[in-house]
Amino acid sequence: MGRMGAGIAARLAGAGRLAAVWDSQPIAVSPAPILPVAEMVKRTRLLLFAVPTTGDIRKALSNLTLPRGCIVVDLTTSDPKDGASLASELASQGVGYLDAAMTGGAQGAQDGTLTLMIGGEADSLERARAVLECFATRLFHLGPAGHGQAMKLVHNAILHATFLATCEGLRMAERVGIDTALAVAVLNAGNARSYVSEVRFPRDVLKDQPSARSAVATLAKDLALAEGMAARLAAPAPYTQMTARLLASAQGAGDPTRDFGLLFHEFDGFAGKEP
Repeated sequence: MGRMGAGIAARLAGAGRLAAVWDSQPIAVSPAPILPVAEMVKRTRLLLFAVPTTGDIRKALSNLTLPRGCIVVDLTTSDPKDGASLASELASQGVGYLDAAMTGGAQGAQDGTLTLMIGGEADSLERARAVLECFATRLFHLGPAGHGQAMKLVHNAILHATFLATCEGLRMAERVGIDTALAVAVLNAGNARSYVSEVRFPRDVLKDQPSARSAVATLAKDLALAEGMAARLAAPAPYTQMTARLLASAQGAGDPTRDFGLLFHEFDGFAGKEP
């Protein structure tokens, strides 16, 4: 299940659509029977993976023969070429594949308000739609396998660059002597407002214990993937490259599993340093 998967599983269980769960870590309270993937396929024809990467899904499916007509839903943020490759392999077995990258965070998973960026065959999406709508309010079908993951990398490159730019500006305002919460209010009253200033800072960052609920290492991984995709496409990506370098520096400056909401307070320490 992973961090995001716990909220998704709870939503599916509430809708009576959860057959079984599995996680690499012990599950204290399970919303359904805990079964390995090999046993899950005997109970369901729809497998959802909310794990770090598509590579983890490939590992979980290795040495397994999935039943024809089964659909694998990849909810990870991964390299689009890995999703397209896995889709091709599964298609040769008569198994469907959707890369359904998520945005909305752990809170969105818990509330059932995620947005999904989806690549894959339209018929697979229609067969999975009722289940996906248990935890997502907006489903965007973007094209063939890999397109959902590609869009998620674009999304995160923009989002995390905006987060770090907001950190930079607000730390500058602090040095002038302006109260940070007041500076955020000014941003939100003007044209510099964003999800980062309207939601992330008031709700998750400007607290004694920031709780953005995602690890610094996860952000660094996503931007490294976005930088790699840009390089393959020969697309100019100076902001993506800069954001990737900053997040690599932040990752190396402390516990990589720490909450990324802490980066605002740590900004002066890692900004401008080489990873």
